[in-house]
Amino acid sequence: GTRGMYDKLASRLVHASAVATSAEQQSGKSPAEEPAEIVLRTSDESEELLRIRHTSSHILAQAVQKLFPGAQVTIGPWTDMGFYYDFDLEEPLSDKDLKAIRKEMIRIIKRKLPMWEEVVSVAEAEKRIKEIEEPYKLEILESILERDPSAQITLWHTGETEDKDHWWDLCGGPHVESTGKINPKGLALENVSGAYWRGDENKQMLQRVYGTAWETSQELQAYKKMKQEALKRDHRKLGKDLNLFSIQEGAGGGLVFWHPKGSVVRNQIEEHWRNIHIARGYDLVYTPHIADIDLWKTSGHYDFYGENMFQGINIDDKEYQLRPMNCPFHVLMYKNAPHSYREFPLRWGELGTVYRYERSGALHGLFRVRGFTQDDAHIFCLPSQVTDEIKNVLDLVEDLLSAYGFVEYEVNLSTKPEKSVGSNEIWDLAESSLKEALQLKGWDHIVDVGGGAFYGPKIDIKIKDAIGRKWQCSTIQLDFNLPERFDMEYVDEENGRPRPIMIHRAIFGSIERFMGVLIESYAGLFPLWLAPIQARIVIVNDSVREYANSCLEMFKSYGLRVDI
Repeated sequence: GTRGMYDKLASRLVHASAVATSAEQQSGKSPAEEPAEIVLRTSDESEELLRIRHTSSHILAQAVQKLFPGAQVTIGPWTDMGFYYDFDLEEPLSDKDLKAIRKEMIRIIKRKLPMWEEVVSVAEAEKRIKEIEEPYKLEILESILERDPSAQITLWHTGETEDKDHWWDLCGGPHVESTGKINPKGLALENVSGAYWRGDENKQMLQRVYGTAWETSQELQAYKKMKQEALKRDHRKLGKDLNLFSIQEGAGGGLVFWHPKGSVVRNQIEEHWRNIHIARGYDLVYTPHIADIDLWKTSGHYDFYGENMFQGINIDDKEYQLRPMNCPFHVLMYKNAPHSYREFPLRWGELGTVYRYERSGALHGLFRVRGFTQDDAHIFCLPSQVTDEIKNVLDLVEDLLSAYGFVEYEVNLSTKPEKSVGSNEIWDLAESSLKEALQLKGWDHIVDVGGGAFYGPKIDIKIKDAIGRKWQCSTIQLDFNLPERFDMEYVDEENGRPRPIMIHRAIFGSIERFMGVLIESYAGLFPLWLAPIQARIVIVNDSVREYANSCLEMFKSYGLRVDI
């Protein structure tokens, strides 16, 4: 009847909206954009840009210490598309200061000073750092030795030692051959912000100077244009303007309040997630938000992840812990009954809210919060099923993300690190299964040799948004640790009791972060199927008000989100 026809029309509109979004992404266009002509490469994508940006941070520090005697330097790494350096200064830096600093940086660049590395003993490094009175550098040296007492200590110099512009830093490199390799027309200082030393609000507040460096002036201009567009798309501003969500400081930082319109979008995302998982053979589960502290000790989170966990809660003389992760709960459910190889694979999914301690200075809108919902799932399977299960997850990743217009991915495969748990045989099986699944999928990937977690190899997937930015999104992680810690087993064909293969996977990462990415990628203009308000009835005069209200009720009865 009429409702059936309307349902078909609504379905087509929703599908057309998703397809249009996907097509725009593939063509490089959004409703308000033309495709970018210049590819802005990250430091990971270009070794030369990484070196340029790292050297630029050294030149920045040298310029600051030249202009502001007494300034103490701390750390100065490269970033995805730039660099920064943290300084301990008596007075705050101004925009006028940044102009003077850039001018001094250009002077150093034009001198074409050589960049060179020197390996020194720990004692020599300590001696030189104390001579120039740099306490932060001394602390950095100590932290290096704490991590690895046999670490090689290197200094990087700018200019020859007898040169009046000679400068050095405790650094592991890499750098360009000389300051002359930096293009002044591709260099910009962006802003200054506060940053606590070591990210600890109980320590000294430093001044962080951000900059960016490119090989050409055209790249710099394209970057500035992208930054301007990103500023207009800031999800914190749009979230407020569109009345989607808020962070209520009266309740505590990093805790998200979803307003009615934002809750509509979130519900659409979650329903889409649930429906596609059920269709792909997943069972959905629900687990508690807290557990006995002993569970987290067994899982290893208490020892290895304690600094990211909130303090315990004492109940009936027992200590309970807000969960930072969902995985131990799924493991307990697995152990609730014996399992046979005939049951595998088991696929359990949960939209599980977790709580992690983030320093107040690190909180950032929906991107860094203290309470968030992971689109978590765990797969328990046989060794012979790993390749197929990973391939199925990759298919699910593509189907889910493409519905939101994300069709370009950067895929990274991280392999066995030096320190690991599990036999060489199980690692070889896991890594070969991940590689085979990626080959079957036809996805190119970057291999991060030794970059896996100690408990298993993983696949990380980044998505590209409407203005070309990349966001870490999906993770597929094999785990040899928890099955061992919890003594997980199943009965195999020969009546043995081997460990199952455990696969962690999240596709959105978290609902909160994914929502932030969506808001910025769409610039707040959600496709029809996600839009909080899908249609609006406009009343031109009071004589049609009653008819308009009847239309409103009819549309709502069909499930459309309409207002007057």
